[in-house]
Amino acid sequence: MILYGAPLPTIFYIALPLVFYNSLHQVFQLIDTLIAANMSAGVVSTVSFVSQIETMLYAIGSGLSVGGSIIISRSYGEGDMEKVSSQISTLFFSGIVIALLILCLALPLAYPFLRLLRMPEDLIGQGTFYFMLAIGAIVFQFINVIYLATEKSRGNTKVIMWCNILVMVAKTILNTGVITLMKSGKVSLNTAMLLLPVATILSQASLTLIAVLNLTSRKNPLRISIKKCSFKRTFISPLANLSIPIFLEKFIFAFGKVIVNSMCASMGSTVVGALGVSNRLGGFSTNPPTGFQEAESSLISQNLGNQNIKRALGIFYRTLLINMSIATFFFAIMLIFKDNIIMLFAKGDASFAAEIDAIYTYECWDSVLISINASVMGLLYGFGKTRVSMVLNLVRLFVYRIPPLFILLRFTNIGIPAVGIAMLVSNGMVGITSGIVAIIFIRKIKQGKATFKI
Repeated sequence: MILYGAPLPTIFYIALPLVFYNSLHQVFQLIDTLIAANMSAGVVSTVSFVSQIETMLYAIGSGLSVGGSIIISRSYGEGDMEKVSSQISTLFFSGIVIALLILCLALPLAYPFLRLLRMPEDLIGQGTFYFMLAIGAIVFQFINVIYLATEKSRGNTKVIMWCNILVMVAKTILNTGVITLMKSGKVSLNTAMLLLPVATILSQASLTLIAVLNLTSRKNPLRISIKKCSFKRTFISPLANLSIPIFLEKFIFAFGKVIVNSMCASMGSTVVGALGVSNRLGGFSTNPPTGFQEAESSLISQNLGNQNIKRALGIFYRTLLINMSIATFFFAIMLIFKDNIIMLFAKGDASFAAEIDAIYTYECWDSVLISINASVMGLLYGFGKTRVSMVLNLVRLFVYRIPPLFILLRFTNIGIPAVGIAMLVSNGMVGITSGIVAIIFIRKIKQGKATFKI
């Protein structure tokens, strides 16, 4: 079906489980934020600040998983199952070793690291303990993201959906239990906040158990084994060429978000939380296209492995139209119910509600352009052009976002709305820029001037 079936039904068949997961994931993230909001605006700000740092470190696993998924998809499209099995084993054990190294470095350096990143003084005390616990989940997350990447490369997106639903449901149940304990007076506010990352560790560990059992099962023809690991140049070199740009892209982009959080903190620590809530709300429009992007890159990779460039490009065109339609629909819905949704997170705090509204009022208008960027990223990942995608995301942050935010905060009296305006400018401009890049890249492919062999 992936190589020869009707393109549109194939895209939906592979993408819908991912879209469902991403949409559900967004709902559960909102629930997490609501749970934090039940504690205090300060907790929301702590969670928002630390989450960006987690994303920085998690970027290594993401880079490995995306790069590995592209290579495995190509091999799968070629029909070389022995090669696929070796690649999965190498990727899996490499991820575990790297995760353990990160853990050994991050835990003892947690407090100075947060001070270096200018976490607000009123948050850094409990924030350090929260960060140390949150990082404790990284080994499980690395294993999980690599496992799910191997399933995605083979088109098994339903497995991804059900596994992630398990994690999200488990985490939400545990988090709800934390709130119940806090409201009954059995644990303090500070203890309840620290129990949130513990819930993450337990929920991620449940998926890790499934991943290990599946990958080591004798019934799995592609089961992992240390003996199958191959650290030959023919695999490591392409993996590095693909993964390092993706890692740098995600790491530096997340680091830039930490810088943005630090800049926002100058207007008050709750502004960091307001930006976090605004990003969560924006995810309703942007997360579904991300699901189609993930399916798109895998479909393109497999069809390139089958030497079918025309079909690969057709998948991009269809994904682009689908993503723009979805983004338009959710943008309209969020615009209609914006005020009601914001009040859910403010919990009667009029000042916090005003801060969220001041940011999201501008940020929400970039939905359609961001969907273009998501589709182009899928195209570039599928063709192995991860360096181009890296440059695009770095431009998005260090050209389109941080300088405008700095100028607005330094030379105008706009205040908190400046954050929303900077988000709108950066997300909108990267959508336009990625569209131009796609036009140039596709033209080169049709002229036979583009190279994409890994």
